Amino acid sequence: MDFEKLLVWQRAKALAVSLYKELANCGDVAFKSQITRSGLSVPSNIAEGMERFTNTEKRRFLSIAKASCGELRTQIMIGGEIGYIPALLADRWINETREISKMLSGLINRISD
Repeated sequence: MDFEKLLVWQRAKALAVSLYKELANCGDVAFKSQITRSGLSVPSNIAEGMERFTNTEKRRFLSIAKASCGELRTQIMIGGEIGYIPALLADRWINETREISKMLSGLINRISD
């Protein structure tokens, strides 16, 4: 299956784009770098996993994507609490990371050896 057709990849990519756009003017370069790298990691690992040949490899990269999603959610929570991310946007992004994480769990469970 082409990863581009996966709704979970589409949503993760859209979230990464949103992160980059919304945080473009963030003055904390270290925070911006870390959160955008986490956000970029989610769709990138989905893509890499789905391009792998074995189901074991696919699950491994999807698991990495899921872990990056948790890392990203943590950073969004912190960004919201310290005022770098407006509360409504932080809530929207947090909910999206939760949904993406659930979708990844389902995909991982569907891929068997």
